[in-house]
Amino acid sequence: MQAGMWRLLGVHLMFAAVTSAHPSVPRIAKYFGTKGRYEEVNPYLLDDILAVNASVLRPPSPACRPRHLSAMVRHGTRYPTGPILKEMQNMYQAVKGASPAKESWVRDIQTRWDMWYTEDMDGRLARKGVDDHKHLAVRLAKLFPSLLTEENLKGGLVSFTSSSQHRCVNSTRAFRAGLTELWHVEDQFYPAVNDALMKHFQNCPKFLEEVVKNPSALTEVDKFKEGSEMKKVRDKIADQLGVPHETITADMADGAFNLCAYELAIKTLNSPWCLLFTLDDAQVVEYANDLRQFWKRGYGYDINSKSSCILFHDVFSRLDKAAADIKADRQVSEAVTVQVGHGETLLPLYTLLGFFKDDNAPTSSNYAAQTGRSFRTSEVLPYAANLLLVLYDCGPDQLRLQALVNERPAVFPGLAEHAPLYGDVKERYRELIHGCDHETECELFTRTDAL
Repeated sequence: MQAGMWRLLGVHLMFAAVTSAHPSVPRIAKYFGTKGRYEEVNPYLLDDILAVNASVLRPPSPACRPRHLSAMVRHGTRYPTGPILKEMQNMYQAVKGASPAKESWVRDIQTRWDMWYTEDMDGRLARKGVDDHKHLAVRLAKLFPSLLTEENLKGGLVSFTSSSQHRCVNSTRAFRAGLTELWHVEDQFYPAVNDALMKHFQNCPKFLEEVVKNPSALTEVDKFKEGSEMKKVRDKIADQLGVPHETITADMADGAFNLCAYELAIKTLNSPWCLLFTLDDAQVVEYANDLRQFWKRGYGYDINSKSSCILFHDVFSRLDKAAADIKADRQVSEAVTVQVGHGETLLPLYTLLGFFKDDNAPTSSNYAAQTGRSFRTSEVLPYAANLLLVLYDCGPDQLRLQALVNERPAVFPGLAEHAPLYGDVKERYRELIHGCDHETECELFTRTDAL
């Protein structure tokens, strides 16, 4: 936990330095969770969106060559979905209906700010989301110049798979467009769609029944929303607006937070809505959102991670095939795989792999003890979040695998090296490789239950 606190402090200090040079970035932007920009995770991109840091690649020897790259990527920046939009509209109406405020920035919301979000936007990819994936593609081409090449793209050695959701399909197309524009290649492209992989969470009856449809699954979230930390945030908002405390609900506070987050993500604006929150307030709202992700997609319930068994096996079967090609001294048949899905695609897989697991689970009653937690969606799941797996050929019987999360090195839990032997990685996940059957894990009633 202490290491996590030092890591978090380093990120916050770097972010503070960057935001002082970029006044359009709200001070609370690093707490936006799954509504956050990729640039808040890697602040150097604010100065150069195509910048790469080759030192993040850490094979044990200069003789190691990257031979395969698997990239699992969340869609780019999107407009709010229906339920989020409703929270935002409720908050907006509360502000508009309040008495004229003393604070000038509140008056600006009341008199000058218009609700520009409309229902037809409903989760669609924003222009910024297109750029997110175009820029990521160019950076990865710079980071892996021997894999993401024009020759490999034209030769069919780079594959693309997407969720059927329009924001994912369009993100995938944007990623490829980033490459074709880089190389001035004419291209007509539509990705392969595979919801069994990229929306595995919707194809797991046990997860849907025991978590999604279970009113008690998010009890810790509900208790925190009604607890003292969130009440303090709600009351401060009400005081600033001059309305009774009971007027502002936890969902409305979250709506105001999202109004701030979306204005930054979509329009690069430091919205007046952001001034409703101090840094302490923002961390409370972030924690409420992290609690939801933890209990609904993360370590809260075993089935959350097990819903991604099918994606886990897809990844390792592809790595095995690449390893076999390398050992047989053949051209790797799939040099690069790009799979675009959702935050709900990535988080269960991270959980299955053991990433971002803290000693103590976050609950409604231990907020103060969770300051240095590793499970922070602001850092893990911004728009265009990605898990990169790089398979290196380091000589005879020396295949090594490195993981990067959001273009930063990540050590496989239980393994000390940044690029351990591929065989050691497989041994680490041996039980999952030989088990973790999607149909079995996701079956709603076991045979014993049926009897």
